[in-house]
Amino acid sequence: MDKIKLDILGLSNSQSHTGSFALVLGESNGNRRLPIIIGMFEAQAIAIEIEKIVPNRPMTHDLFKSFADSFTYTVDEVVISDLVEGVFFARIRCTNGMQKVEIDARPSDAIAIALRFDAPIFTYETILSEAGIITDDKEEEPEKKTKAEPVSKDMSVAKESKSKSKKGTNMEDFSLEQLQKMLEDALNREDYENAARIRDEMNRRN
Repeated sequence: MDKIKLDILGLSNSQSHTGSFALVLGESNGNRRLPIIIGMFEAQAIAIEIEKIVPNRPMTHDLFKSFADSFTYTVDEVVISDLVEGVFFARIRCTNGMQKVEIDARPSDAIAIALRFDAPIFTYETILSEAGIITDDKEEEPEKKTKAEPVSKDMSVAKESKSKSKKGTNMEDFSLEQLQKMLEDALNREDYENAARIRDEMNRRN
C-alpha cells in the first residue's frame, strides 16, 4: 500500500473538545488536511520541539529518544496507520541497522517522537479519503508560514494583545530565575512565540 507523506501545519484550540488541541497535518504534495484531536500535554510536547525549546528536565518523549540512542536505535518513520470508529492509530518504525521493530502508539506521541528523530510522517490513502479535508490551494501557503502558531481567531487576538503588552519590556532586566518562571508561564498559556523569545534570551546568557 502506497504511503502519503504528511507535514505538520499547525496546532489550534479544538472548538469541540475543551482543553484539547487540533493537530493539523497536511498532504505534502496535495491540498488535503488531516486534523487530529490531541491533549494539551501532547500538544505542548510537539510545539516545544518545533520551537526548539529545551526544558530543564527531559520530557517523556525526550526520555524515549535518550533510551533509543543508548541502544543505538533510531526512528525511520512514523505512519498514521488506522482509523477505527473515529480513533487514529499510529506505528513507530525503528531500526538499529540490523533489526527492524514496529511499535504501536497514539498519533500524538508518535509525532512528538518523530520530530525528535527528524523522521518523516506518513499515512495511507484510505485514511486521507475517510478523514481528510480538502482545502483551497490559496490557503496552503499561509498555513505553512504559520507552522506552529495557533490558527484560531480568539487565540490570535489574545496573542496579539499579549505581544503589545510586552512591547518596551526589556528581557535583559530580568534575572535567569525570573526568565525561567516567565518561560513556564508562557508554556502554560501555550504562548509559544513568547516562549521562544524568552528561550533565546536565556540561551544568550549561557
